[in-house]
Amino acid sequence: MSDASHGGDDTGGTAVSGAGDGDTRFFGQPWALAHVFGVEMWERFSFYGMQGILLIYMYFTVAEGGLAIDRSIAAGIVGAYGGTVYLSTILGAWVADRLLGSERVLFYSAIVIMAGHIALALLPGMWGLGVGLILVAVGSGGLKANATSVVGSLYRADDTRRDAGFSLFYLGINLGAFFGPIITGALQSTVGFHWGFGAAAVGMALGLLQYSFGRKQLPASSRTVPNPLPADRRLLVVGIAVAGIAAVVALVLLGVVRADNLAVIVILVTIVAAVAYFAVILASSAISATERSRVFAFIPLFVVNVGFWALYQQQFTVITIYSDQQLNRNILGWVMPVSWVNSINPIFVIILSGVFAAVWTKLGPRQPSTPTKFALGVMIMGAAFLLFLPWANGAPNSTPLLAIVAILLVFTLAELFISPVGLSASTKLAPERFHTQMVALYFLSVALGTSIAGWLAQFYDPRDEVPYFTVLGAIAIVLGIALLLAVKPVLRLMKGVR
Repeated sequence: MSDASHGGDDTGGTAVSGAGDGDTRFFGQPWALAHVFGVEMWERFSFYGMQGILLIYMYFTVAEGGLAIDRSIAAGIVGAYGGTVYLSTILGAWVADRLLGSERVLFYSAIVIMAGHIALALLPGMWGLGVGLILVAVGSGGLKANATSVVGSLYRADDTRRDAGFSLFYLGINLGAFFGPIITGALQSTVGFHWGFGAAAVGMALGLLQYSFGRKQLPASSRTVPNPLPADRRLLVVGIAVAGIAAVVALVLLGVVRADNLAVIVILVTIVAAVAYFAVILASSAISATERSRVFAFIPLFVVNVGFWALYQQQFTVITIYSDQQLNRNILGWVMPVSWVNSINPIFVIILSGVFAAVWTKLGPRQPSTPTKFALGVMIMGAAFLLFLPWANGAPNSTPLLAIVAILLVFTLAELFISPVGLSASTKLAPERFHTQMVALYFLSVALGTSIAGWLAQFYDPRDEVPYFTVLGAIAIVLGIALLLAVKPVLRLMKGVR
């Protein structure tokens, strides 16, 4: 559950009084970190708590408290929603860079997220679902894009506590991701879905309350606007935004954008955006030959990353359906809520992320190169899908709980090879003039993979699982082998970056 967006920081943030080397009140870190840690932990609590019960809310019958949406359409909506979260990070980063600064965008995004969870909790039917998911997606994108930047602003560039501070921040993310599905799942299975969504809203409100008291202590640099939009262009931007919203509303009303094709539309939009980003960067006269070569090197990493997330994000689509129908969740007569399966991965991330960091540190220059780590990550992810085969096509509730625990351990191993490395690779390979755009490209690869995870779910049939898990597992492994065979040429293109 380690959000790739939080793997590291590319801001060289400068600290101010109260956030310098002398402030060690939060486990040896600046006290201001506690406020960002808190809002991020509760945001992840609400985000994963809601996501843990979202799919089953859509396809459960009305008698079970759900919306009775066709299962494959519901999974597509979950994928499209997840993809939109990552697309929104680009919007959130732009607003921070040009209009409001990271700290303000983080604060307002948290309010938008809370409003989205309230809509899911209180508004009935499809209206509540639509309004809630749009608000949570836009808000989460804004918060995700800027939380890392705000943490970076707490440290001087040469502060030796910087990496440890990010590790602590990363712990907060995974604590929230662990407890969210536990609480919302318990409420959903006892008193109903809307209580679960309400718990997500309360969690976000707690984070917002804590943060609103502490945000004044954050350094002024977290509120600076790096590249302010000229006043004479603001009206144009507002006009484009209004026209964009009107176009989307019109497409929905005309039936062009529908629930059953939402994932495909998000996939197509993301592909167009990614191709445009690559074209703009590669065609620019402002980059050197070395920088252009490094951007070309990022293309195979981009493709492999899409493949990885297309499988990994099925935790919220196919794995949820599998857990509902195939998994034996009976523990001594008590039936574990479906969403609790989503809390298994964060436990492994908390345990293993430190182990991986220690191994890479120990190996130093002997550690695998970035393309090798990407290749191994996607191959291990493919192997995780093949591990479903011994229990494939089984009777309802026939897969032992320990089997899914073991498979999700392999998911986590794959994640730790590729996810913390991805954002770092995009910043290392970025041309000086296109730093933000390369980070945006990384998020586009995650958005594309997440949307594909939702689209793929339509091909999953609990009665005939062998082809699904075999084909996807094999594709991921072949993708990894192809990158392994291309490691040397990719490293040559990377021009000294490993």
